Amino acid sequence: MLQEWSQLLAPAVQDRITLLLNHVMSREPVVMTRLAPQVGKTVRLHLAGWPRLLPAAPDLRLRITPAGLLERLGDGESLEQEPDLRIELDASNPAAAAFAALSGARPDVRVQGDAQLAGEINWLIDHLRWDIEDDLAAITGPAVAHQLGRFGRAAAQGLATLARQAGRFMPDGAGRA
Repeated sequence: MLQEWSQLLAPAVQDRITLLLNHVMSREPVVMTRLAPQVGKTVRLHLAGWPRLLPAAPDLRLRITPAGLLERLGDGESLEQEPDLRIELDASNPAAAAFAALSGARPDVRVQGDAQLAGEINWLIDHLRWDIEDDLAAITGPAVAHQLGRFGRAAAQGLATLARQAGRFMPDGAGRA
């Protein structure tokens, strides 16, 4: 039954991830300019080593639009076609990966395919940041957004410290920064 729920929810979750990525990317015109030459190219994000106890995580398949944004490819679209870029994230231990991400470490990634597209995606990862405080200000006003931002940064810093400390106790050192 859990597998059925996962199959129903996965497309909706992937659509929301795509919308969030597009929202963040659309705030930075340089991103869309950089991706414009890559129109029509596809990217497949695969979680390698996903634990068998958890419902299977389907690959996220994206195509670059003429606007320099992303669209999620549906289940029937280009399943057989090899993507221009395949990104494989090590997801064998999701908890350790989450702790590593909280402590600022980059995940273990394997990339195969178009080198130019890989370079643009790497540039996006290095330079693109979500200004949550600015988005909150449109809803709550700048003063409340600033206070929520301060609280969020403090919470993130506390979690990062916890993640670094927890990483010291992990047998493989996956959480060490």
